[in-house]
Amino acid sequence: MELTEQDRKLITLLQADARISNQELADGAGMSASACWRRVRALEEAGVISSYRAVVDPAKAGLAFSAMVHVALVRHEADHVTTFISRVAGRPEVLECFATTGEADYHLHVVCRDKDAYNDFLEHFLFRLPGIANVRTNLVLREIKVHGPVPV
Repeated sequence: MELTEQDRKLITLLQADARISNQELADGAGMSASACWRRVRALEEAGVISSYRAVVDPAKAGLAFSAMVHVALVRHEADHVTTFISRVAGRPEVLECFATTGEADYHLHVVCRDKDAYNDFLEHFLFRLPGIANVRTNLVLREIKVHGPVPV
């Protein structure tokens, strides 16, 4: 799907406030409410807009511990990779997981209640996965930019 300037405006407005009314969205994009509704539906159906969700402040939700966890696998055996991905995807502590190039194969953003909960995550989950060669943790001291809008 080729994005128009109006599409880009709609996406930018929705990224700023996904709860905006259709009329406010239409006004902001300079189009009629019915045309706006149809265009947003088309963006959703094409998968350009994949979902809507609430962004929760982890600290205010009692999750004061935040870390970037860098994981290297022993070797890239298909079974180890498949197991790692499926198990990590099911863990609520893991907010994000990226497969990357470089020293680590995967980078995880993990949030927990406290360091004891993080240690439990390591000892009873991560270190027990097959094929783990190395785990390195960097504590998050301060969040500078979180969940920024996708530049369209």
